[in-house]
Amino acid sequence: MSRYIFVTGGVVSSLGKGVSAASLGALLQSRGYSVHVRKFDPYLNVDPGTMSPFQHGEVYVTNDGFETDLDLGYYERFLGVKLSRNDSVSGGRIYWDVLNAERHGDYLGATVQMIPHVTNKIKEYIGRPTDTDFVICEIGGTVGDIEGTIFLESIRQFANDIGRKNVMFMHLTLAPYLEQSGELKTKPTQMSVRRLLESGIQADMLFVRSPRMLTDDERAKIGMFCNLPATNVITSMNVDNIYKIPLVYESQKVFDIMAGHFGLPAIAGDMSKLQRIEKYLDADLPTCTIGVVGKYFDVPDAYKSLNEALFHAGIQNNVHVKIKKINAETFSADDCADVDGILVPGGFGTRGVEGKIAAAGYARTHNIPYMGICLGMQVAVIDFMRNVVGIKNADSTEFSKNCTPVVGIMSDCDKADMGGTLRLGAYPCNIKPGTLAEKIYGASQISERHRHRYEVDIKYKDGMEKHGMIVSGLSPDGKLPEMVEIPSHKFFIAGQFHPEFQSNPFDGHPMFNAFIAAAKNK
Repeated sequence: MSRYIFVTGGVVSSLGKGVSAASLGALLQSRGYSVHVRKFDPYLNVDPGTMSPFQHGEVYVTNDGFETDLDLGYYERFLGVKLSRNDSVSGGRIYWDVLNAERHGDYLGATVQMIPHVTNKIKEYIGRPTDTDFVICEIGGTVGDIEGTIFLESIRQFANDIGRKNVMFMHLTLAPYLEQSGELKTKPTQMSVRRLLESGIQADMLFVRSPRMLTDDERAKIGMFCNLPATNVITSMNVDNIYKIPLVYESQKVFDIMAGHFGLPAIAGDMSKLQRIEKYLDADLPTCTIGVVGKYFDVPDAYKSLNEALFHAGIQNNVHVKIKKINAETFSADDCADVDGILVPGGFGTRGVEGKIAAAGYARTHNIPYMGICLGMQVAVIDFMRNVVGIKNADSTEFSKNCTPVVGIMSDCDKADMGGTLRLGAYPCNIKPGTLAEKIYGASQISERHRHRYEVDIKYKDGMEKHGMIVSGLSPDGKLPEMVEIPSHKFFIAGQFHPEFQSNPFDGHPMFNAFIAAAKNK
């Protein structure tokens, strides 16, 4: 039977529960244990798919095509696991399931209540089999949130159901530092743990977010008021990179505390992969500047997976990557004067699209390494069709109804059964031999994750290729262009998919690795 670790948060949101949960998994994996991770978000959206990047950050997509919270990206990158629709569960989805079951008659006329019907549904998702040694479940939000109360009740019940010795509760809090008095205040942590106790949950370990290491006296004080040993009070210290966090936890013997709770042997772990990243971060290396032409820069997490993938590629190329944020809505050629590469990421809507088209054109005409992702491929095609092929009103039907639709919903273009819904999740792509794409991937077929509605129209393929832009990747049925490139260019490639969703810090991703290598050479 799997053992369970529940990660909760208190005092304020955005303390880093997702990274902490992933870091615990990394410590377990370093000792040879298998790990699965799940995220429970109390908000009432059924999933994050309709939530604005300006408010919520990026929407992460799993292999099976489920739109999830961005924390699942942390889990997959840190741990190398492939997660699914069962691993990102919102309050809205829980209530949707319960109410649909009630309408279907599944409760046989019973009065449907929060307990047991809602709690049972939450526990059902928690307990879905994984065939792993550990399942780590992060509970989103902050202890005390109204919508999160039922989730705390559910994990309390779950611990009783499977036995308290098989469950560990980790609680992440904040110890604010008051500069004027020079004091680190522990009262918010005490109150948060007390609120957790009111829900019937005793924290087994506390991770206290702090700008510095807690002193022994501070740990003892927190332990006394929070009803646990001082050794189980861990400093979740601010670091300059999230991949150092597992090493910070390792230095405070976090695994030994977990081992003591679960009755595991206290063995040393292999932290070499993370130590390699730490060494890279501290190394004096050349810097490569990448201009990212986007529009969601007001929210730090809107391009989280993209930023991570560029960082990962820097590790593989032994170069530090500096991201220059270029606002697509105000794009000008001067923005690219000091960049070594240009990347146009995915996006929706008309805002800034002409700037993205211009950015692709600038990279093309100035022989600057270019990488396009999703919309970044579409704008590259639009630029090429307008300014090389000569179709001046070439555009996407997403942006204009009075145009030559080189990009559109495929049901409008070639009667393919795409409808008006998003193409989500992993799809295969056949790569044309002898292309840059084949050189990058070293394979004739790949699988990448998608999140888009519009496609490049295959009927323009011959015209593109006649003028020098080739379709180097196609869907297996030959109807959907998946990759385009310009062989005469130093490095110009774009994909309809989102390769950033399959990057990790230990290997990077082939497209990002090749892009940064080209930018580094420039």
